[in-house]
Amino acid sequence: MVFTSRRHGQIENLRRANQTLKKTFMLQNQTSQFQRVRVRIGLLALALSVLLAGCVDSAPSNPLRLADGTITSPSQWQGDWVLINYWADWCGPCREEVPELNHLNVSEEGFSVLGVNYDYLEGVELQASIDSLGIAFPTLIDDPQILLGYDEATVLPMSVLISPEGVLHRILVGPQTAETLLAAKAGPAQATSQL
Repeated sequence: MVFTSRRHGQIENLRRANQTLKKTFMLQNQTSQFQRVRVRIGLLALALSVLLAGCVDSAPSNPLRLADGTITSPSQWQGDWVLINYWADWCGPCREEVPELNHLNVSEEGFSVLGVNYDYLEGVELQASIDSLGIAFPTLIDDPQILLGYDEATVLPMSVLISPEGVLHRILVGPQTAETLLAAKAGPAQATSQL
């Protein structure tokens, strides 16, 4: 039999109480650290979402590649008249209308011309064709025909006129002049496809 004094029992009780207090303090400290980590993660997530929201706003919907390496989108064209002109370097009438389109692109306020190569050339070949025709307006690598809801070009030259509201206004076949394009812009809409 082991005899322990009453004092020894009290000391043992104090030791247990002290260990319990230490464990409680450690748990509270760990909980406090855990809460601080949760707050930091929450703040980091908030900052990241704000940062990403800024990136999303600047990214165009339905991006289309341009020959110069930049990106455009039908949503960026809203507010301007846009003429999408289909051309090829072997097309005589296309060569004839390029000077008119170049002039219209720089002289008419709120009016932009974009080209699409009928042969879907890219890179050096596309740039050589652009240079040989003297095209000064931007040229799309990606054909917007499916996005804008009109039939594929089967005759050249073909021009598609989009209104400032983003509505397909007219499809024009054959060589155009600045005069015929401005008249088409002023005339009634031919189609009602919305961008």
